[in-house]
Amino acid sequence: MAFPSFRLLTFDCYGTLVDWETGIVEALRPLLARHGVERSDEEILALHARLEAPAQAGLWLPYREVLGRVVEGVGRELGFDPTTAERAALADSVAEWPVFPDTAEALRRLGLRHRLGVLSNVDDDLFAATAPKLGVELDLLVTAEQVRSYKPGHAHFEEALRRSKLRVEDVLHAAQSLFHDIVPARALGFTTVWVNRRAGRPGSGATPSASGLPDVEVPDLATLVTLLEEE
Repeated sequence: MAFPSFRLLTFDCYGTLVDWETGIVEALRPLLARHGVERSDEEILALHARLEAPAQAGLWLPYREVLGRVVEGVGRELGFDPTTAERAALADSVAEWPVFPDTAEALRRLGLRHRLGVLSNVDDDLFAATAPKLGVELDLLVTAEQVRSYKPGHAHFEEALRRSKLRVEDVLHAAQSLFHDIVPARALGFTTVWVNRRAGRPGSGATPSASGLPDVEVPDLATLVTLLEEE
């Protein structure tokens, strides 16, 4: 693959650049404990995946509301009624979700040779709290709030092409979620890199399972940097 031919590298954020699975578990576990419920990390993540996708599939709602509905669904399935504060806790925790250890350095190095963009299923204010942790100035940002749509819908990808004024073959999209990113990006003709952050663990974690064939699979961003710099 001729990596240097790509003029723009786009990334999913939460799950790919940011360790959202750790963030989700750390936000939901105390809530469950207060209601006397015990679940493993993987059970919590699977429950999130099962509840978030339907909340995003209908008419567009702010991501804060989507996460509020996830918490409501958790309570409904596990037998408790979240308080107003508990309903907001998952969305409030997004600002504290940690970036992966390799994210900032990988983006810095990739940004030396490529334009960088993020296509994310969040509200603008939630991303604004994360942005400083990425350590780079982005050339492109498309959020769900801006396009009033959630991936795996195509609006993020179409808007990225419109704003960048690039052809689809000029853009490389990298993401952890097959469901949200790799499948729709491939359908539109993007070259894709699956950043398989869950390599070696069973299941699909916080995202619904999906069958997709990326052009390249890597376990982390550091490996992607190595591939790009070798070309």
